[in-house]
Amino acid sequence: MATLGDDLLGTVNKLQDLVFNTIGNDSLDLPQIVVVGSQSAGKSSVLENIVGRDFLPRGSGIVTRRPLILQLINVPGDEEEDPMRSYRNPNEAGRNEWAEFHHIPNRRFTDFGDVKREIENETSRIAGSNKGINRQPINLKIFSPHVLNLTLVDLPGLTKVPIGDQPTDIEKQTRNLISEYIAKPNSIILAVSPANVDIVNSEALKLARHVDALGRRTIGVLTKVDLMDHGTNALDILSGRVYPLKLGWIGVVNRSQQDILGSKPMEEALKSETEFFKHHPAYRNIAPRCGTFFLAKTLNTTLMAHIRDRLPDIKARLNTLMGQTQQELASYGDMHFSGKEHRGSLILQLMTRFATSFISSIDGTSTEISTKELCGGARIYYIFNSVFGSSLDTIDPTSNLSALDIRTAIRNSTGPRPSLFVPEMAFDLLVKPQIKLLEVPSQRCVELVYEELIKICHTCGNTEISRFPRLQAKLIEVVSDLLRERLGPASTYVESLISIQRAYINTNHPNFLGAAGAMSNVVSNKQDRERKRLIQEERERRERRRMKELGSNGVEMPMDGEEEGEAATEKLDTVAIRRMANKGGRSQSQVRDVMTGGLGMLNGRSDSPARLNGQGAGGAKDSFLNYFFGKDGAIVPGPPPQHSNVSRHVSQASEPTFSQSMRRPEEKAMRSPMQPPRMDDELDFLKPPKGADFGATGEPAMTEREAMETELIRALISSYFNIVRESIADQVPKAVMHLLVNHCKDVVQNRLVSELYKEALFEELLYEDDAVKKEREKCEKLLQTYREAAKIIGEVI
Repeated sequence: MATLGDDLLGTVNKLQDLVFNTIGNDSLDLPQIVVVGSQSAGKSSVLENIVGRDFLPRGSGIVTRRPLILQLINVPGDEEEDPMRSYRNPNEAGRNEWAEFHHIPNRRFTDFGDVKREIENETSRIAGSNKGINRQPINLKIFSPHVLNLTLVDLPGLTKVPIGDQPTDIEKQTRNLISEYIAKPNSIILAVSPANVDIVNSEALKLARHVDALGRRTIGVLTKVDLMDHGTNALDILSGRVYPLKLGWIGVVNRSQQDILGSKPMEEALKSETEFFKHHPAYRNIAPRCGTFFLAKTLNTTLMAHIRDRLPDIKARLNTLMGQTQQELASYGDMHFSGKEHRGSLILQLMTRFATSFISSIDGTSTEISTKELCGGARIYYIFNSVFGSSLDTIDPTSNLSALDIRTAIRNSTGPRPSLFVPEMAFDLLVKPQIKLLEVPSQRCVELVYEELIKICHTCGNTEISRFPRLQAKLIEVVSDLLRERLGPASTYVESLISIQRAYINTNHPNFLGAAGAMSNVVSNKQDRERKRLIQEERERRERRRMKELGSNGVEMPMDGEEEGEAATEKLDTVAIRRMANKGGRSQSQVRDVMTGGLGMLNGRSDSPARLNGQGAGGAKDSFLNYFFGKDGAIVPGPPPQHSNVSRHVSQASEPTFSQSMRRPEEKAMRSPMQPPRMDDELDFLKPPKGADFGATGEPAMTEREAMETELIRALISSYFNIVRESIADQVPKAVMHLLVNHCKDVVQNRLVSELYKEALFEELLYEDDAVKKEREKCEKLLQTYREAAKIIGEVI
């Protein structure tokens, strides 16, 4: 069993050397004994007693400022001897002993005073001279025929108050460093506590209990047993009655400070320790289980058993690390190329993967889809439906057209001659610039899709392609050039879509509101506004009358709200009819017939057959609209006015001409009460309220006809603009997908091959980044280390 234990310890030492030399850290979590304790608890003295040599630095404050990984390796002497023989025969110590540092390979230190100085120098080199600590360990091997195979880790002692120029958080740093080592399940905790301090104040036990609550992998070491007050002893603690530990407690006696200053030989110190326990009345019964010799044997036995238990887990962890490293190495690819043919196939393979990644990102089939934001094809869909659609919806087709602008366009379209009807050229002249407003958001839609495709292109590179920065840059450059080429045709086609819509104004579109519908809406809106105004005036008048009556006759019961509204509406109709009758010289019944008949004709209905003059219902609506639009064969209701040749054109002047001023009163005077009213008189009730002024820029106020024409043109522009907007919202995304997105998806693979698959470019394209080379070499070295470690473990399992 001893031979097997020695083999296991040697195996762990080999693994530790292998891992430490190649990786620089204990990634395998190898079994080791971690020594922890507070400052001046005697940790260094315990280690020196185990080794049998004075080799550790000493002084005030924190002396151990870097972890010290101490490997004790038993080597055969000149003759077969007991490894602990020197403890019993001090004269035989010092033969065939040397030390080696990992940072100074191939150099043996036979003088342990030099070992102490090298530890101090190496600590200052890394941790500085300000008494601060550093996590980078020092690896020290001691070869001797007088030691047992052990692996110990000496850590900085716990301190409470920083001294000198130490960091203010030195205690926190030390605790974190110690916790990092003792938290590993494969570590055995050697908790060193002084016997002359109450055990409940032991910082070492406090840290050990935090990671090992049941005390299954903690060995308690009680130092300074000889310094306890007279009449007291540590027998209860060493027996496990105060703080039980599964691995037990061991008492030791170290050299005093006077012994150290006096350079008392280690051999004599170990002999004095043995004599102390053998002759002390309280400890002589447990003397065989106390002292440095028993501690070394216990640590050796415990470590061997721990290694035997943990080795299968180490092997399983090693296999996991090998698999992970192999996968990481595969991501960097093979660094060796066997000829030009292999390089060409590699470039083709990388091109194909890049093109596939580009296409899958657009189609939404990529395996690396982001869950944080929209990207790829989803982003293009968002541009079409949310960004572009919202931009079109926010355009008001007539917001930039004032009433004066429309009036000016109507006048300009008539030329030097007066016009009897609203010219259609004015509608064409005004609607075309409004359609042009759709071009800016349409072109912006093309640009946003192009930018998204460029973004997709830059995110297509994976780890394997990133190995070759020049190849990746060329791939992105070629695809970007392709997208830039297709941007022009897409933008031109979208521009042509707007030009096509402006080239021919199709007023025969089934969804177009048309003259009849527009006029009906205008008249209805004006009538509603006039009725609301008159109702408001009537209500105010009634309120004033009621308040006046309340003031003179006392309190009056108010009318019900609904009855008041009906009374006001009835009163309004009576007042409106009376006003129009007085204005046109007609009876109130005639005016009522004109109102109902005129509205019926506007809506395309025949409410009064007698007024159709023998025509069917199909021509009824034209009688009113022909005032604005001259359609042949239209019939006006009743006999035509006597002076039908009076010009309907409104000149630039704000006042009528002298002849018009003379004729209009005559026309009204010559008509009899039964004569049908003129069209101007029929529209008197639709005139804007008195005091309304449409001339916001100093222009003369609009006449009733001009206000009607303006609103009519505005309604027609809005109707036709909505038709064009709906068409553009449908056609632009289709054009962008066909000319830009789908075309690039179809030709990207061929473009990459034609541009980059050239033998003269192979060497340049396959140039690897230096950082990638280093990572691959590091990964290969790590994998080789794990394979050697697996081979070492395989020798004992």
